[in-house]
Amino acid sequence: MDAVIVGIDVAKDKLDVAVRPSGERLIVSRDEAGLAELRERLRKLQVAIVGLEATGGYETVVAASLSAAGLPVVVVNPAQVRAFAKALGKRAKTDPIDAAVIAHFIEATKPNVRPLPDEATRQLSGLVARRSQILAMIVAEQQRKKHRPNPRMLASIERLLAALQKELSDLDGQIREAIQTSPLWREKDRLMESVPGVGPAIAGRLLAEMPELGSLDRRQVASLAGLAPWTRQSGQWKGKSFIGGGRAGVRSALFMGALVAVQHNRTLKAFYERLIAAGKEKMVALIAVARKLLTILNAMLRDGEPWKEELEAHA
Repeated sequence: MDAVIVGIDVAKDKLDVAVRPSGERLIVSRDEAGLAELRERLRKLQVAIVGLEATGGYETVVAASLSAAGLPVVVVNPAQVRAFAKALGKRAKTDPIDAAVIAHFIEATKPNVRPLPDEATRQLSGLVARRSQILAMIVAEQQRKKHRPNPRMLASIERLLAALQKELSDLDGQIREAIQTSPLWREKDRLMESVPGVGPAIAGRLLAEMPELGSLDRRQVASLAGLAPWTRQSGQWKGKSFIGGGRAGVRSALFMGALVAVQHNRTLKAFYERLIAAGKEKMVALIAVARKLLTILNAMLRDGEPWKEELEAHA
């Protein structure tokens, strides 16, 4: 008997649902009544997996509700689903087609179902995301300040910068407080911050956005962060390798950690210098350092061991 695969296209007010291989379709409202109806329908189908696109937050309640009911849920990248739809020749943007394509995509790719983040992790993730937004606003105001604005504009910029710096400090305190309330997070944070190049901001982002760290192998964790290189190749032609996909926030944090590590971490500095001596471009070498840093952190959390200079040998 074929496995039952469900694709759900999530909109603000409704959910379009497609079932494979039966081809069944239904639409329910995106409220508690609609979710209750959907949970009941899916329980009767003995579903193998339910797939939803990440849609800017609308999918969160739906995924949490279905997962809490014991249904296997996976949230997929909408860009990958859209590329899959184009490969099938389905370029029309209609909700029913999207629901069916999501189900087809899930059936074809068989993504792993992972436990959804708990409420505490979601809250920490929200704080970390807000911190990134505040930092972006600070950078924007600092750039405006460099353009030598008139005195009134300068005063406005200075006031806003002061307010943003205070908000950033408050958020840092909330993140630290959230981490300290969890013995598990507190221990993971202690281990990660023992690495030269990893500070509270990087550790907090990894805790919030990569809870799988320490439970995957080195290839899986690199792929999850979007640090696994891939190469364009056709026949005898081979192009440059690239990184991409994965979790952009995690990748950005690790890149910042790599920039610090090549200055203050003897192991990673030596690794970086070897790559440069071998003729690698600086950016390529920094990406390799970021990937190495992630691999080391993964090994540390897996083994429960703090940073050691010789850790690189068995990471």
